[in-house]
Amino acid sequence: MSSANTVSVTILDKEYRVSCTEDERRGLESSARFLDEKMQAIKHSGRIVGLDRIAVMAGLNITHDLLNEDKKKDGLALGINEKIIALQNKLDFAINAFGK
Repeated sequence: MSSANTVSVTILDKEYRVSCTEDERRGLESSARFLDEKMQAIKHSGRIVGLDRIAVMAGLNITHDLLNEDKKKDGLALGINEKIIALQNKLDFAINAFGK
């Protein structure tokens, strides 16, 4: 089992110290960079002022993107399932028609 380490990440020019295992370190650093990029983009747009508001907007944007990707993935899975069912029906028909 990995022990917890303290990792420093910088988000919107402010340093945060976060505890994580060594196995989680890369993911944490990657997540922090991603969040920083989103928050920097919102800050530089000039439309939203204040760290709290920028953080909330970044969180909403990231959540929106995640939920949209989940919907796409669910739609793909549904399409694949429909194709599998159609193939099963064709196989059943062929077996019943020609297998006897």
